[in-house]
Amino acid sequence: MDARAGTPAQPSDLIDVDQVVGAYYDLSPDPEDPGQQVAFGTSGHRGSSLDHAFNEAHIVAITAAIVEYRRGQGTDGPLFIGRDTHALSRPAWQTALEVLAAAGVDVMIDARDSWTPTPAVSQSILLHNQTRFIEGTPGRAAPGAGLADGIVVTPSHNPPRDGGFKYNPPHGGPADSDATGWIADRANEILRTGVGHVKRVSLDAALASDTTHRHDFLSTYVDDLANVLDLEAIRTSGVRIGADPLGGASVEYWGEIADRYDLDLTVVNPQVDPRWAFMTLDWDGKIRMDCSSPYAMASLVERMTSGADPVGGAPFDIATGNDADSDRHGIVTADGLMNPNHFLAVAIEYLYGGARPSWPSGAAIGKTLVSSALIDRVAGDLNRRLLEVPVGFKWFVPGLLSGEVGFGGEESAGASFLRKDGRVWSTDKDGILLALLASEILATTGTSPSAHHAAQVERFGESWYARVDAAATREQKARLGALSPSDVTSTTLAGQDITAKLTEAPGNGAKVGGLKVTTADAWFAARPSGTEDVYKIYAESFVSAEHLTEVQEAARTLVDEALA
Repeated sequence: MDARAGTPAQPSDLIDVDQVVGAYYDLSPDPEDPGQQVAFGTSGHRGSSLDHAFNEAHIVAITAAIVEYRRGQGTDGPLFIGRDTHALSRPAWQTALEVLAAAGVDVMIDARDSWTPTPAVSQSILLHNQTRFIEGTPGRAAPGAGLADGIVVTPSHNPPRDGGFKYNPPHGGPADSDATGWIADRANEILRTGVGHVKRVSLDAALASDTTHRHDFLSTYVDDLANVLDLEAIRTSGVRIGADPLGGASVEYWGEIADRYDLDLTVVNPQVDPRWAFMTLDWDGKIRMDCSSPYAMASLVERMTSGADPVGGAPFDIATGNDADSDRHGIVTADGLMNPNHFLAVAIEYLYGGARPSWPSGAAIGKTLVSSALIDRVAGDLNRRLLEVPVGFKWFVPGLLSGEVGFGGEESAGASFLRKDGRVWSTDKDGILLALLASEILATTGTSPSAHHAAQVERFGESWYARVDAAATREQKARLGALSPSDVTSTTLAGQDITAKLTEAPGNGAKVGGLKVTTADAWFAARPSGTEDVYKIYAESFVSAEHLTEVQEAARTLVDEALA
């Protein structure tokens, strides 16, 4: 924990935007250096231009690889492309457009020449494709059907120095490992042979091309929100909402939502600054737009909990935050910032408890295996099927498309759910949607989400949850990802009998890339980081904070023994 966590950023914390953007064009990666190659994690390729990890050559190569990939898959419709507010996002967006135009790909760019949240890209892809999918095979169609796909230029909540680039195929959600693996391998081949042979046109020519089209992402998204949320209930209740975009792509969307639906909604901070000089520092002293972090959200939390209103109460009934591409949500009440796991459990109980009567009766509740076991207890009480999958929102995509999953959520404050009529809304995380759902819950029940969580604790028990990182070499990370249950020889964890040792997710049988161990009242999961020489230990105890510490210590011991 950095001593300055939660305090305002100082001038010395800010990036030099010209330096970061200049490095994008001036520096070239070494294609033989693994740290400078294209590498897709759970949410695309990320890196900094200053580290030779996100430069023009990377984007030329990745875009060229995507052109080849979509052609090989028979995807011949338009490609919807959006970008967030990071300094590197516009340069990368321009580079991609130059390559796409030269390849003759029909591209849909924002009609306002502005920022586009990730969920708006997903929604536009799905709206275009909804009549083209083959019945019974969601996300697929015969070649020549004109299916669309998309690119979002964003490193999500990463620091200002970073850039990111992710691909969404025709199902509208994050690409699976088969697609990202092929794209990354091909992009690295292009880097090795030289990006100079990739066809490009000038930016002016790309913008003027017959294959470049303007698309109103904002209106398409905002107009459709009434089909997934009860916005009329929010309006008539008079719930006072404070929405903080954290300088991200949702900034213009929140203002439009307020106007379109006549909500008592204030955009708390409409400022966009690629340095994010207005942020408070995250736990490690870095600027990071993580709306689930109490340190990054310290300013908004202070406003909600310090009696900032002239009459002595909170200035809003509920406040929310989003990360830079708006696929994550943070919910703040007068009680403070909610733990993401707690809000997911509240949202699930509300939606499945009668708020969405037209949803398919068998629609499962989707959670990642590192999300709180409180969700398991809520699902059991609702008598609903629980679909537990590995880390990554991509695992929820088939179920959301088919309606077999009503809600899919991750412990990292990312989720989406079905329209009111049970059809798919988005297959990527939607932070705006979940933030508005918090207001719907308050409007229709008269009770804040944090109070709903307190009631859940009374019924299901209190839990303590945390994630910590432990050092690991690349070899150790590889061994961790290949563990089998038999590699764990212990029969107890923190004083309780082990009930399961999982290396495959119960919901779909997919490899978890690590290990999860459970007992009656606790669990831990260990998985290697895709970007750092560490492994992550997620743990939860329904006994006490002290027991959580015991679980974490026992987890380290078990993993160390398995890796020895």
